[in-house]
Amino acid sequence: MYMKIIIDDKIPYIREAIQKIGAEAIYLPGKAFTPETVRDADALIVRTRTYCNRDLLAGSRVKFIATATIGYDHIDTDYCRKAGITWTNAPGCNSGSVAQYIQSSLLLLETTLGRKLNEMSIGIVGVGNVGCKVAVVARKLGMRVLLNDLPRAEAEGDTVFVALEQIAGCDVITFHVPLYKEGKHKTFHLANRSFFESLKRKPVLINTSRGEVVETNALLEALQNGNVSEAIIDVWEDEPDIHPELLRRAMIATPHIAGYSADGKANATRMSMEALCRFFQIKSNFTITPPPPESFQIRAATRQEALLKIYDPRIDSERLKEAPLLFEQFRGNYPLRREEEAYHIIID
Repeated sequence: MYMKIIIDDKIPYIREAIQKIGAEAIYLPGKAFTPETVRDADALIVRTRTYCNRDLLAGSRVKFIATATIGYDHIDTDYCRKAGITWTNAPGCNSGSVAQYIQSSLLLLETTLGRKLNEMSIGIVGVGNVGCKVAVVARKLGMRVLLNDLPRAEAEGDTVFVALEQIAGCDVITFHVPLYKEGKHKTFHLANRSFFESLKRKPVLINTSRGEVVETNALLEALQNGNVSEAIIDVWEDEPDIHPELLRRAMIATPHIAGYSADGKANATRMSMEALCRFFQIKSNFTITPPPPESFQIRAATRQEALLKIYDPRIDSERLKEAPLLFEQFRGNYPLRREEEAYHIIID
């Protein structure tokens, strides 16, 4: 059947798959989706830069939206439901990539700051697909792991979860929650002035979830007064217009790329295409695989050194700190990054 799809032009590994299913496709920058461009489209495949709401969709023939991301706060789900538009996201697609980012960041705490990970505790706020993998990484590094997830604790009645007040006593605190701006499980400014004042051990704070989960001015104040020792920031309030002082103060500052391994991107594209094919009852006769690394072999004196050779977030951080106005360019033209499973590590 004939089908027209508008696709974010930064979604990788998708063009050949689209050709395989025989659809007409138009590729646009995420912010270039307009009511005019989507009016006669049957489906959209987007990322977080495209706001799918009444302003964009009213009067169009769009029946299906796939976002090749875990988060979906850029989709007005209430409007879509009322308009009869089905939407889907890609939960867990880049969980391995974010876990890799956290793992490398933790290793840098040990190698550059002299912090012994096996003597440290980590509080994980949000224990979904990403948080679970981060917990595995932290335990392998010998850290004591505390988990906080209020929705899961309420639903499961499981004593494995602790209150946020207990997380405040950890050496590292990392956020992996969706953005909820209101409601019982609101996460907007979850890390606010009150939260930072409750901290007990001058922790390292990591945010790879959504920028608005951490209140920027409150974090800067906590860094200044020593309530927080270091900040590792991948997501920002008001991005791409990021706060220059937080950029300067952050130990690691990256342009929303924690989940941007080629493996994670391929997973997201595959999940979006499979959902599209299911909705329109099209045979999914495509394969989506990331390109190979330049070399499959990694030689190092230790496994920790090898993991940082595979991915060192300082490279992304230095690039952003030198040219913060290129935030979107760095994000949209991100170099090939593969996860550990793509390599054969040799310890010399």
